[in-house]
Formats: sequence, C-alpha cells, structure tokens
Amino acid sequence: MHKKTIKEIADRLAKTTSLSQEEIEQLRRDERIGVQKLLERYLRKQEKDKILQEQYERMLVFEKKCLEKGWKLVAGIDEAGRGPLAGPVVAAAVILNPDAPIYGLNDSKQLTASQRKGLAREIEAKAVAIGIAVISAKEIDDLNIYQASRRAMEQAVAKLPVTPDALLIDAMKIETDIPQLSIVKGDGRSVSIASASIMAKVTRDQMMEDLGRRYPEYGFDRHMGYGTKEHLEAIQKYGPCPEHRLSFSPFKTG
Repeated sequence: MHKKTIKEIADRLAKTTSLSQEEIEQLRRDERIGVQKLLERYLRKQEKDKILQEQYERMLVFEKKCLEKGWKLVAGIDEAGRGPLAGPVVAAAVILNPDAPIYGLNDSKQLTASQRKGLAREIEAKAVAIGIAVISAKEIDDLNIYQASRRAMEQAVAKLPVTPDALLIDAMKIETDIPQLSIVKGDGRSVSIASASIMAKVTRDQMMEDLGRRYPEYGFDRHMGYGTKEHLEAIQKYGPCPEHRLSFSPFKTG
C-alpha cells in the first residue's frame, strides 16, 4: 500500500476542513516528525476555526431577531474617527449575506490592521451591500462631533444600493423611517455592526495614510490623527493644517 509523502499529506490537509476521525488516527500513528507537526497545526487551526464559528453564531442574535420579524435586509452601522484631533469621521452601513458567513468579525479595535484589511476584502466580496460616508474636519467643526457622526451614519445608509428593512446601530439613533435598534457596544455583539466597524476603520485609516503623504510633518499615517505625543509636538511646532478639527482641544480653549 502506498504510503503518502509528507508533501501529499500537507496538500491534503490544506485542501480539507473536515478530516475523518479515521484519517486523524492514521496520521497520529505515523511516526514521521513532519507528519506530526502537520497534524498538530491542522488540529490547532480546526480548534481556532470552531471558536470563530461559535463567536459568529453568538453575534447573530440581533440579526436573527430581525429575521423573525420578517426583516431580511439588515444593515449594521458604525463609525470610525470620533476621537482624533484631525481627519474625517467615517461611517459605514453593511448588509451581510446570511448565506455567506464571515468568520472572525469583531469590533475593529480588537483586530490588528492586517486582520481588518483581510476581513474588509471578504466583506466587500460577500456583502449584499455597502455604503460609506465621510464627514470632513470642517463639517465636524461646524456641526460638533456627535451630530457629524449621526450625519455620516445617515449618509452611509442613503448610499446603500438597496433599502434595508432594519438597522442595527452602534450606540446611536439616526433620523430615518427604517426600523432601528441602538445596541451599546454593538460592534462586539453584532456581526453586521462589526462589519460596518471594520469597513469604516479601514476606509478612514487609508484616508489618514493618504493625508500622511500630503502633510508628512504631522505623521498622520502613524497615529491616524489621534492626540499622541508625536502629534501634539508637531502641532506645537507647525500649528494646525486644514485637516485639523479646530473645535477640539488643544485648538479650542475656554
């Protein structure tokens, strides 16, 4: 009987997500160190995937409640960039496809930049619809950050190519006739809001990287406009640029 080479076993493990128990036992009996390392790596990945799938199911609770009411197109909404001293606030609205799960979704702040970018690509490939809106630093100064965030969310919904049946929003309510549910810490409790959180964050980070090239003296591409020591020192040295929020401290006093 032909004994599979380590390469053949590696190819088999790379192409399957469900080895039979018999196959696993056969590999366990294989005395080759290379085979044991492949099996250990495979089993670790299986356990990680199981955890992500269970997390995804837990974060479907609000979407399922909407489906029970007959609301099939459920949009999650979130924003990125409320706290920084510079740059826009960005909101995203995302309608996920329930038949195309995306494992690993979470509050964007809990993910690495690499994880966010990978998930953003998957969201773009699998989502039913995505709407993204940007409110500039000047508009933030004119409106205040809370109202600017609301406006960004409302515009993100308006930019969806289809009209959602219901909205799940991270700790906010917006002006709309569409049924909406505000969920505290929703970006860690709803896959739809988590998706919006990721899309908003990835979009804004890319914009700040672009601004970093336009205004290299401020280091926007490193701190994304937040009030880091580097950023505050640059403001003290160069003063504000057109992308700074002049209604925020340290620009606004009193």
